[in-house]
Amino acid sequence: MAGGTLTIDLNAVRQNWRALDALSADTVATAAVVKADGYGLSSAKVAATLADAGATWFFVAIAEEGPAVRAAVPQDAKVCIFGGHMAGDTDVLRAHDLTPMLNSVEQIDRHLTALPGHAFGIQLDTGMNRLGLEADDWAQHRDRILAQSPVLVMSHLACADEPDHAMNAMQLANFHAMTDGIPVRRSLAATGGTLMGPDFHFDLTRPGVGLYGGFPFEDAVAVVHLDLPVIQTRAVAVGETVGYAAGWTAQQPSVIATVSSGYADGLIRAQSGRGTLYAGDVPCPIVGRVSMDLIGVDVTHLDHVPDALTILGPHQGVDAVADAAGTIGYEILTSLGHRYARRYVPG
Repeated sequence: MAGGTLTIDLNAVRQNWRALDALSADTVATAAVVKADGYGLSSAKVAATLADAGATWFFVAIAEEGPAVRAAVPQDAKVCIFGGHMAGDTDVLRAHDLTPMLNSVEQIDRHLTALPGHAFGIQLDTGMNRLGLEADDWAQHRDRILAQSPVLVMSHLACADEPDHAMNAMQLANFHAMTDGIPVRRSLAATGGTLMGPDFHFDLTRPGVGLYGGFPFEDAVAVVHLDLPVIQTRAVAVGETVGYAAGWTAQQPSVIATVSSGYADGLIRAQSGRGTLYAGDVPCPIVGRVSMDLIGVDVTHLDHVPDALTILGPHQGVDAVADAAGTIGYEILTSLGHRYARRYVPG
């Protein structure tokens, strides 16, 4: 097989959801964020696994992501749309019983006109300045909105991966000021907020990246394992170069393995000369530039070159790969390409 093998452990996703669920009280529901096709790992498979584990609320980014999740979960589960009710979304929201989180007065008017009686939630801006009603709009329209019985009022933390950041306390205070006393389920915490404790939990937490083994959930079980086949090895003499732009020069007689993957498969070019693969327990550095389909790896120190090298596995998770590329684990997860042979461990 010329392509890599991406193993996705759905049982690990289930364990991570249960661990995050256990951090909040029994009165707090734990949702599952499955946007971006389940962070690149299949929203339908992840949602079905977590519905079986007990999740009843699911969140995606846009209405077009909703039908696949709706088909994978029980009909009484909520499938919510962070992006709200955009122009052109009415038919898909109705047909698949999707619940938009309305972000503006324009969206509220669109929804109440186009789908009267259809479930919706409200997103408030408590300081992130990205999505949601600002305090003035909420104060002006609050009574009209509450009269239509929204199923959820939510906001989103900007700095939850830094628990001591002053923004967290500020947004928490703003959320209380905007919502205390309303007869509606409330939600503020994603993964980071869930980890910060009960003050941030309210009635519903919405873990995302932590389900998939990513920071800031340091106790997460690893979900993905990626092996890349070695296509060819070659001896490189002192002074010879490897890869585009002659980006690496051998300082000693070297053995270089060329593995099948590259930035077209989500292993981004910024890892050039910085990333690491593993032969069992032994680290093997990337040499030269990561190209579209191929990566050079220094295997000089190995007794023998295996058929495949591991880039995501027990010694290196998505955040370590991301660090080498100067990015975040979210980008690595959501970029993993479709040329890999995907193997799912049942949940």
